[in-house]
Amino acid sequence: MKPLKRSARRNLLVAHVAVSVSWLGLTAGLLTLGVAAFHTGDPETARAATRAMKMFGDWLIVPFAAFALFSGLVLSLGTPWGLARHQWVWTKFWLTLIAAALSVFLLRAAISDAAARGAVDIDLVIAPSVATATYLFITAISVLKPWGLTRRGRRLRSSTGTGGRSSTGTGNGLDTTASRRTA
Repeated sequence: MKPLKRSARRNLLVAHVAVSVSWLGLTAGLLTLGVAAFHTGDPETARAATRAMKMFGDWLIVPFAAFALFSGLVLSLGTPWGLARHQWVWTKFWLTLIAAALSVFLLRAAISDAAARGAVDIDLVIAPSVATATYLFITAISVLKPWGLTRRGRRLRSSTGTGGRSSTGTGNGLDTTASRRTA
């Protein structure tokens, strides 16, 4: 893929962070509603919570999950970080892909079933709990960028003959083909 221009990269990065944080907030909201519906003794409160969960599921899960995945993929392919060069990017991609698929195909179905019943099982407390922890982990590795290069990243770096340093010779942690920082 052709590298993104600086303005496009920055705009997409802002959109990616915004939608990813929104997905985290959505999941925290689903967790709150799931706990409320599970622990209340009032059937009317449980029905209201499951109806709210269904609106979140019907209107927000798919666009947030899809845009977080898509924007992250475009950012990785359009910047020197690459998709499979750094362990943290590769891990983040797979966790996001799995979380998006589970959210779209399983969580939404479970929410629809709960809304039809007007009550939730423990599954609708556990699923958003795991999702929230996953998104927090993804956020942490996005900030910390741990683990170094993948096998492919090491191979690309060694093929340039720069001994693991960037083309600018600064050793700033960017790929050897990178001539500037990504953000």
